[in-house]
Amino acid sequence: MSNLKMKEAALIYLDRSGGLQKFIEDCKYYNDSKQSYAVYRFNILINPSDVVELDAELGNHILHQPLKAAQVFQSVCFIAIKTLSLIGQLQTETQINIVLKLTHLPPLPSYGLDLCKFPLDYTSQRFYVMQGIVIAMTTVTKYTQGARFLCSDEACPLSQGFQYIRVHVPGATESATVRNDFLCHLCASSLQEDRKFRVLGDKQIVEVITAKALCAFQGVSNNQPFRFQSLTIFLRDESVNKMSIGNEYKIIGIPTCVKTSQTAVCVEANSITFCNPRVSSGISDNFRCLLSLTSSSRWKFTAILANIFASHIVPPGTYNLLKLCLLMSLVQTSDRNKEVEDCLDILIITNDTLLVDSRLLKFTINLVPRGIHHPVSSEIFPTLARNKYGTGAVSIQAGSALLAKGGICFTGDLSLHKKDKLEQLQSVLESRTITVYIPGKKFGDDIDQQMTFPVQCSFWSFIDMDSSPKRNVQKTNTLIGQMDCSLIPANLVEAFGLLINCNESSPCNPLLPTVQHTLKKAIDPEGLLYVASKQFTTEDFGKLLAFAKNLHVEFSLEAERMIHGYYLANRRIRTGSICGSTLSASALKYLVSLSEAHARLNLRNKVLKEDVLIATLLFETSLTLKYGATVFCVAPNAVFPFELYNEEYLEQRDVYLTQCQQQLQQFIATYGPGPAIFSSDE
Repeated sequence: MSNLKMKEAALIYLDRSGGLQKFIEDCKYYNDSKQSYAVYRFNILINPSDVVELDAELGNHILHQPLKAAQVFQSVCFIAIKTLSLIGQLQTETQINIVLKLTHLPPLPSYGLDLCKFPLDYTSQRFYVMQGIVIAMTTVTKYTQGARFLCSDEACPLSQGFQYIRVHVPGATESATVRNDFLCHLCASSLQEDRKFRVLGDKQIVEVITAKALCAFQGVSNNQPFRFQSLTIFLRDESVNKMSIGNEYKIIGIPTCVKTSQTAVCVEANSITFCNPRVSSGISDNFRCLLSLTSSSRWKFTAILANIFASHIVPPGTYNLLKLCLLMSLVQTSDRNKEVEDCLDILIITNDTLLVDSRLLKFTINLVPRGIHHPVSSEIFPTLARNKYGTGAVSIQAGSALLAKGGICFTGDLSLHKKDKLEQLQSVLESRTITVYIPGKKFGDDIDQQMTFPVQCSFWSFIDMDSSPKRNVQKTNTLIGQMDCSLIPANLVEAFGLLINCNESSPCNPLLPTVQHTLKKAIDPEGLLYVASKQFTTEDFGKLLAFAKNLHVEFSLEAERMIHGYYLANRRIRTGSICGSTLSASALKYLVSLSEAHARLNLRNKVLKEDVLIATLLFETSLTLKYGATVFCVAPNAVFPFELYNEEYLEQRDVYLTQCQQQLQQFIATYGPGPAIFSSDE
């Protein structure tokens, strides 16, 4: 009676939810097909909340005994087909394969599978929900959805018909569905598969890790021991190719124990949902007050941010240019699927790797969820490996760049990377894609394949001028302002949006404050040496960046004209008769990205000409380091011409930047295309 009641509830639910109408349409497809089927597969969308409200026992079966619940729906569907004559060639109930697709699970702790807790439950054969980032995935292969078997004894009545039907169930291997040692229940003779009725489906295997495990890739462990282990997810049929490397998903599935060449806990995915990241709700009161106090200027707020940023690592007033560029690069990252043109790549030339690399950059990448510190011993871009589950598919491992999707990939010292890796990095910086070639013969396939992945992260790299054996070999024909970057290929240097000179001897980075800061930190490692460190904490900066990077910005007409005018004027004066233009095709893209970044860091939705000025000064400084100075000559410390001690110095900087803006406008008027070039469409 209990079973009959559940069948009645299942029929009522199908009728109320619209599932019955969809089921009838699916049956019509099978009935109209000229092909003969041994197995008829139906997907039924289940809302557990609605089912529990209708019938608690059926809802309990769906949540905790999904295989038995599928049998209930199988029986209901078989009766419906026979009663309504939906599929004429259907003979037995076993030919119906029901797949229950859940919309969600109850938001209770017992239904969550925490990838950080061991051991994982794989014995209950019920649904769990888990969340993870894809770090590897295989190519798509085939598996057996269902098969028809017949008794080998022709005298047996079961040597014909559709009595012996085997279908795939969660956790089953291929040999559990199809093999040659099945026996007839009636006469004990061996069963033989009728191969012409075998039904094949698509299968893909992905590996996910919890977002908490990203600390292992950020170079920071907080002196706490930790471990993480990837979890294997089996995607089948409609779920194939629904996941992408680097994305985070919420997965509903049934954990199982798969025994192939090795025993491992896996999950048969039932439904997949892309995880939309949480958007920050606002900034701290201290930053809100600072923004209000500096509202009379378009430049003061970001100047103060750069000045006080990471004050527990470097003293305020040092490395301001570098810190401003890092903050601008951070706000150009995004939790959303934005265009890759927003990325802002930075290459730093330094001889102070202790502060720049080991402290400042490693600290900064931890301010975004996807800040990945790439170790030289591993791979930046995707690599191939054999699938450990023996399915014949090749596994594509993410690499640091795809794992840093929507964030920062810090590659470290480029002089330590091999030539082929640098060439690969250059290609990615230029195209923002990476193509993986899969040789068919090597991985047991007849044809070669290739897969292309978008690279949606910004790259930070540096060159240690003191560690290279080439450091004493200097070019003798460098131009005024040009930096010797011969340690790495010139094309790679050009591919980076910003080139920053960050040396101890630079006037932008006075040595004495850094020495005093280091000595004080040695005496009191946990102490806060500056008032700014107490007023504006690391958490405050994290909230500010999370809020700023999700701002939608638009260009004002003045800013648009100024950025196009500078680009065309600069392209004109940097074009030679022999070598052509030294301005790359991506220059305009980086100018736009820099302008947007400065506007976002100011917490504005509109890009103004003041933002374009900072963008052009940073970009021109970078061009000067790459190719030498030109008519529009910019000092190395143009963005921070004075040490920012108080309000007076900020006012002096504003006056100086206003003069720079007038010089930029004069430069555009002299070497630019003139006002006629700007049509209303532009």
